[in-house]
Amino acid sequence: MFTGIVTDIGEVIAVEKRGDTRLTIATAYDPDGIAIGASIACSGCCLTAVETGRLQDGRGFFAVDASAETLARTTLGGWKVGTRINLERPLKMGDELGGHVVSGHVDDVGEIVAVEPEGDSLRFRFRVSSEISRLIAPKGSVALDGTSLTVNEVEGREFGVNIIPHTQAVTTWGKAKSGDRVNVEIDMLARYVARLAETRL
Repeated sequence: MFTGIVTDIGEVIAVEKRGDTRLTIATAYDPDGIAIGASIACSGCCLTAVETGRLQDGRGFFAVDASAETLARTTLGGWKVGTRINLERPLKMGDELGGHVVSGHVDDVGEIVAVEPEGDSLRFRFRVSSEISRLIAPKGSVALDGTSLTVNEVEGREFGVNIIPHTQAVTTWGKAKSGDRVNVEIDMLARYVARLAETRL
């Protein structure tokens, strides 16, 4: 489980096509503290560390394997060397829950349709599938590229959020632009409420 509070910006440094696709990601995390088999949220997608080490420049790295299904249903299929990604280590018992409960299971790939300044913040507008948009509520939580954010408004398939300067600085959102694709995870409570409603029909 995660909280949607990003703790590092990683960089893809290698993409190796094999049976699955192996992605190697440079990070400020201490590789000695990453166990093989540990989960790391990579721009909102929960992936398993299969290799760790240290680069010549002193940065740590970890490698993950992504299946064809993961590549098709997330933004990972478009990652290449140099892609910057939001990283979060899993929640531990006793940790502060600063965002909201996030599973790292991507529900949809959305698109940024507009970015406009609003005070010191940036107001982003996103478009998602109609199936997912009905599960997004004004003032509710949503995880976008692994970042816990609060929804401002929902209009049809589109919704908006504000991203403050601090979040822009410590995540990839400071470089995001219209047309970019993003991993979307709806609030876990909304998912189960919708499922319960379906089973009662």
